[in-house]
Parts: sequence; C-alpha cells; structure tokens
Amino acid sequence: MPALKPTDFSATVTWLGRVPAEGDGLRSVETKMLELGFEGPSGERHAGLTRASCSRVLSQHPRGTEIRNCRQLAIMSAEEMADIAERMGLKLLEPEWLGISVVVEGLPDFTHIPPSSRLQGPDGVTLIVDMENRPCVLPGREIEADREGFGKRFKPAAKGRRGVTASVERPGRLALGDCLRLHVPDQRLWAHVEAL
Repeated sequence: MPALKPTDFSATVTWLGRVPAEGDGLRSVETKMLELGFEGPSGERHAGLTRASCSRVLSQHPRGTEIRNCRQLAIMSAEEMADIAERMGLKLLEPEWLGISVVVEGLPDFTHIPPSSRLQGPDGVTLIVDMENRPCVLPGREIEADREGFGKRFKPAAKGRRGVTASVERPGRLALGDCLRLHVPDQRLWAHVEAL
C-alpha cells in the first residue's frame, strides 16, 4: 500500500448520479446523495467487489474474466466538462449523458491526478483513484439522443479530460457540497516513464 501525503488541494462535489442497474444505456440519474459501501453505490450498474473484464484490459485478461472492480465510480471535473462542451460546440455537457457518478469542482488537471490518490470526504468516506477514464463511444450515444449531430464529437473532445475511475476504500456518504481532500502517493515518478 502506498504511503499517502495529504495535500492542500480539494474539490467540491457539485453533482451526483447513479447509472441504474437495469437497462443497457449509460445515462445517469441525478441524486442528492450517494451511500457508498465497499461495493460502491448500492444498486448501481458499476457496483460490486468484482467485475467482468472488458476491452480496456484485454492486454492483461481475456474478455469476461472476473477481476477486482476498480471502476465502481466515474468522477469528472466541472472545469474539464466545460472544456469538452466548448470543444464540441455545445453550451453545456449534461452529466447524465456521461454515465458518471460524481462531478467535482476545484482540482486542476483533474483527469491526471496520480493513480492511487485518495479523495476523502467529511465523514471519512475515502475513494481510491484508479486512473484516467479514457473516452469511449457510449456517452456519444446518449449525447446524440438529445443533441443530434453532436454525439461523435465527444470522444475526440474528451481525450485527456474524461476524469478518473475510482473505488471505495472506506464506506460513507457523499452529498452535494461535500469537500473532498486530495491525498497523493508519496513517491517519485517511475524513472523510465519517458520510454513508454
């Protein structure tokens, strides 16, 4: 487990949502609060201690392999959402279209906070940041349903701005207006990162 260093950086929760367990779309439903257990948000499509592996991890596991679920929550920043909307030619990018759980405001370069960082809420609820959530075509389908002609613009506009995936380290409650403090791993960058 990494040694974590509290920072003076924090974010405010400005929107919360849940992707219903039933159905096949990605659209989130807005909520005022999320109760988070070790499985993530109860009754939500992305909840669970494990999940079936998907296309994003084919280099590591055959599709459908049971793996630990580090994608219980999808978190984006309001600032990056505004940037994506501008790049797409939209006035606003609705959180519901993106299948996200949490929108935060106030953390610069949010999509690129270090993997294994923690976001800790006022009641102690703690989220483990997995890594950048790369854009895919699924939000584009939701956008297209409401804003015809704009869906295909999402993936290129969201590159490097799609937020992060996370899982629950310590259960608790997230509510609108909560402040999440950023804790980062206390280690240097890998010396060979440039070779990648």
